[in-house]
Amino acid sequence: MTVSGSMSSGYCSLEEDIEDYFFTARENLSRKTAKDAPKEETKPTVQDLKQKIETFNTMVQNGLIMKLADDGSFTGFIKVHLKLRRANKPNIQTPPETLKELTQNKPANNQTPFYVPLDAVKQLHISSVTTTSEVIRGLLLKFQVVDDPQKFALFKHMHRDGQVLIQKLALTEHPLYLRLLAGPETDALNFVLKENETGEVQWDAFTVPELQNFLLILAIEERDKVQQVHKKYAAFRQHLQDTLTEAKRKNL
Repeated sequence: MTVSGSMSSGYCSLEEDIEDYFFTARENLSRKTAKDAPKEETKPTVQDLKQKIETFNTMVQNGLIMKLADDGSFTGFIKVHLKLRRANKPNIQTPPETLKELTQNKPANNQTPFYVPLDAVKQLHISSVTTTSEVIRGLLLKFQVVDDPQKFALFKHMHRDGQVLIQKLALTEHPLYLRLLAGPETDALNFVLKENETGEVQWDAFTVPELQNFLLILAIEERDKVQQVHKKYAAFRQHLQDTLTEAKRKNL
């Protein structure tokens, strides 16, 4: 798996009670986010993290505590709602066992589209250095979906003052760190995986034949528009010509 930053000794878990992949990657936790959302402005000290995690663990009610490591990283759980409405391509190969196999598997040909159950919920055990990009890839691998990860995005839903704030996460953000900042209340922050519908076309997510087909469609549309313009001005020109002819006839 290729991600920005250097990789740590990444790991992948298939715990029986969790049954979800999780990965680690060494990256700075610093990142600017929206004004009304938890911010990863500066990398906290180990002591700061220890206090936050202890407070979180004493207040959390579902038993899903966080654990701090000696190097300042920590592990914990996030809940992701899957709201995928389009059909996806399944990978019909045997599910891989290791991170190396996960990153090296090739998509199978002649795949049949299928739908991930709408609003399915997966609970992921991840590291504080796991990025948004890795969470998306891990979920797609879990469901054996081989569509390009750039076609999907992870959003955070925050409940504040009776309102729900929705924000798309950058691929380099760290969901578990945001979960820690949001506090132990499960409804305070939720993560949602959806199709990437930002209005920006991700051209590099399409295959060469698909791009060539788009060019063909554009050429056809351009030809039709040109013909429509020609017909419009030809009719207007004919109308003017008829009017001019009629005016000359009357003056005779």
